[in-house]
Amino acid sequence: MAEHLLDVNQVTVRFGGLVALDRVDLHVEPGRTTAILGPNGAGKTTLFNAVAGVVHPTSGAISLDGRDITKALPSRRSRDGIARTFQITQPFVGLTVRENVMVSIVSRGVAMREARDEAAEYVSFVGLGPKMDEPARTLSTGQRKRLELARALATKPRLLLLDEVTGGVDRPSIPEILDLIRRLRDERGITIVVVEHNMEVLFGLADDAVFLNRGEVVVTGSMAEVAEHEAVRRIYLGDGDA
Repeated sequence: MAEHLLDVNQVTVRFGGLVALDRVDLHVEPGRTTAILGPNGAGKTTLFNAVAGVVHPTSGAISLDGRDITKALPSRRSRDGIARTFQITQPFVGLTVRENVMVSIVSRGVAMREARDEAAEYVSFVGLGPKMDEPARTLSTGQRKRLELARALATKPRLLLLDEVTGGVDRPSIPEILDLIRRLRDERGITIVVVEHNMEVLFGLADDAVFLNRGEVVVTGSMAEVAEHEAVRRIYLGDGDA
């Protein structure tokens, strides 16, 4: 087994004349939570899209558990154990909560009856048991975030990419979401990479961090080391506050 579950090596992504990522390195150890930080336009979503296979690097390489997946399709990466959530949730609003999760399970080739029972497990795990057979359109923003997690979990990932998982969630519900994410790592053994603007959230969640600005890596290290780095404080807070 490779030392890192995920290796992003010198990845550059260009869209015409725009350099969205410039020789970015990211190395994620199994069983840890890594935060991707940076201001708007830093390249965080592009990095997620490159790992998930939605965009392909102009140059550089991406490996999962030591195997090159740089040119692999998103469907292949999903089968290999990469799942992601999105900042703006998009459930199938006409389906029930359980049926939304069943879609992910059936895509693995599981029979409908088995998928129904398996979906119930994931729905209960994320705390949506009472909403099991209600339409997804009835869910609050926080509940839709939980449904996103259940749908991702149903693909049986080894690596989970979380995009602004607390975005739009009411403040009292955030600790429960964070506890759920920690359980995914500690109880399910899932390695997590998270994009999140809320620094307070990340201090309670992330082991490691990478700070991006204008498509480049500024600093990597522990969450505390990155948060206290002079360049990070300057970019986030401005020279006066730094």
